[in-house]
Amino acid sequence: MKLANQVAIVTGAGRNIGEDTSKLLASEGATVAVVDLDKARGEKVAADIVAAGGKAKAFVCDVGKEDDIKKCVADVVAAFGRLDILVNNAAISDNKNMFDITTEEWNRVLAITLTSPFIFSREAARAMIAAGNGGKIVNVSSTSGYYGRDRAVAYTAAKGGVVNLTKSLAIQLAPHKIRVNAVVPNKIGSPVGKEDFDPTRPVLNLVGRAGVPMDLARAVLFLVSDESEFIVAASLFVDGGCTALMPGNS
Repeated sequence: MKLANQVAIVTGAGRNIGEDTSKLLASEGATVAVVDLDKARGEKVAADIVAAGGKAKAFVCDVGKEDDIKKCVADVVAAFGRLDILVNNAAISDNKNMFDITTEEWNRVLAITLTSPFIFSREAARAMIAAGNGGKIVNVSSTSGYYGRDRAVAYTAAKGGVVNLTKSLAIQLAPHKIRVNAVVPNKIGSPVGKEDFDPTRPVLNLVGRAGVPMDLARAVLFLVSDESEFIVAASLFVDGGCTALMPGNS
């Protein structure tokens, strides 16, 4: 068990990447706080983990609200006695042109996709530092954070911000033995904010197939395990080689 006796928070864990990440971390011994705004989804994922012999509990949180995040982290620590891993996965996209998006929509995308990882990381780091055991934080960015798109503007700005947020957090938390890294997916699973995964959705990469949530979950597991103990402030591309062929994600 790579994560025995460790406690992990996974945001946006009720479906898609968050669901598979939660289940994979639990299969490696972590106790997982399944964090999602949708109570039923979170509880189902947690129940699936328990049914498979793992440990998990669902926590409802609107990651767009600072008070919700603070309460969530406090509740997880109170429930499990510690916190070792944070996976900032929750995000929403605008899929709009700059002339179509409202300021309110822009602010909501940034609040969930960029500000949430900052606040969650800050609160989680405080708990990790207080415990003195170090920790691991993984932020989910996107190839959209590296390239412009003609059908999204807030999302690309937010995911680009996640890239440098990861670097700054890594620098500031390294003295506390907290490693911060990011994963960078491209078209993995269902589109952001969408329910259904269409395996026939056109993709352009070197592998020749669409990515599935477990592809990213395995990368997250690697970054929160001791196997990656010398990796910090890195952005691990899990894109099937898509970025080698850009333009290709717009």
